[in-house]
Amino acid sequence: QAKYLAQIILVGAQVVGRAFMRALRQEFAASRAAADARGRSERPQSAAASRIIGISLQEAQQILNVSSLNPQEIQKNYDHLFKVNDKSVGGSFYLQSKVVRAKERLDEELRIQAKGDKEKEHKAET
Repeated sequence: QAKYLAQIILVGAQVVGRAFMRALRQEFAASRAAADARGRSERPQSAAASRIIGISLQEAQQILNVSSLNPQEIQKNYDHLFKVNDKSVGGSFYLQSKVVRAKERLDEELRIQAKGDKEKEHKAET
C-alpha cells in the first residue's frame, strides 16, 4: 500500500508541477505582450523612459491624479501626496515611493516634450 501511495503522490506532484509551469509560461507571454503593446503605443523616447523608470506615463498620471502634463499641477499633487504618505505621520513608504517614481516619470516626459518642441523650433528656423 505504501508503494501505491508513493506513486499517487508522485503522479499528483507531476501534474501540479506541469500545471504550474504552463501557468507560468502563459503569464510570461501575457506580460511580454502587454509590454510590447505599451511600447508600440508610446513614442520611442517615451517608451524608453517607461522601461527605465519602470512606470508607464498613464500609470504615473493616475498615481498623481493629473490628466495633462501641467508642471504646476503635477508639483502640487506630488507635494500633497508625498506629505500624506510620509512614514512619520503614519503613511506608507511604499506609496510614497510610488509617488516619487510617478513624479520622475512625468518630469522625464516633460523633458522629452520640451526637447521635441525645441527641435521643431530649430527646424522651423532653418
